[in-house]
Amino acid sequence: MKVVAKSFALFLFCCLALSAWGQLPENIMTESGMPMRPLPVDDVVESSITVNKRVLPYEQPREADIFWKKRVWRIIDVREKMNLAFAYPKRPFLEILIDATKDPENPLRVFGDEEFKQVLDTATLNQVLYRVDTVPITDPTTYEVTIQIIKNDINFDDIERYRVKEMWFFDKESSTLQVRILGIAPVVPVMADNGDKIGERAMFWIYYPEAREVLAREQVFNPYNDASPLTWEDIFEMRYFSSYVYKASNVKDLRLQDEYTGRDMLLEAEKIKQQIFNFENDLWTY
Repeated sequence: MKVVAKSFALFLFCCLALSAWGQLPENIMTESGMPMRPLPVDDVVESSITVNKRVLPYEQPREADIFWKKRVWRIIDVREKMNLAFAYPKRPFLEILIDATKDPENPLRVFGDEEFKQVLDTATLNQVLYRVDTVPITDPTTYEVTIQIIKNDINFDDIERYRVKEMWFFDKESSTLQVRILGIAPVVPVMADNGDKIGERAMFWIYYPEAREVLAREQVFNPYNDASPLTWEDIFEMRYFSSYVYKASNVKDLRLQDEYTGRDMLLEAEKIKQQIFNFENDLWTY
């Protein structure tokens, strides 16, 4: 009987504790006197798949096992149907990168060159991200002209292309052709004084292996199933994006557009991809 009584008392105590815990938010008041209640979940259940996801580290191959490698640069055009997630209005990909650079605990490093040697500080990065204009303001009473500095935030709609730098290599220990993304850079158009586009430039470069942890916590819009969340780390690791080659390592360090134009440039880009594909196939004999 004593065991039963103790069990019943423990059960009653737990019920009272849970009841009090459930009513606790109702008793907490804000400064305006309104009861503080937890915010509703904008879903059926609160998703924790992305929060608890672990990023598996790359397997580090031995230098002696890599007997062939090729650097390739690609362009991801966000206007293509497969790449529309990069320009998702609620959370553009560039906004994710910018927020990662402002993390107070572990900020993502930003580089000014594609060799990842020039680290940009906060002041220099702000000059790249935000445009500062000076506007003359005339006082309607005294007609005195003063100069006012206006900071223009970046327009995410202007980012239509991303550059991706990657390394293709053959690991003879596993007898596999592999690819590793090294860097990603958003591209902004360069405009003339009359408003015409005269070129484009990379805003900054991020070192992709350092950004994997951040990208693994950011969901990507899945047009087929909202219950199957993907992350940006999944997108890049599974290469679920459309792109084309605009440069490969060469002795003159030239881009394809420096040597070819129009249809010839597209054919040369496909030729580079086919050469990499054929290299792996030519290693095997039957």
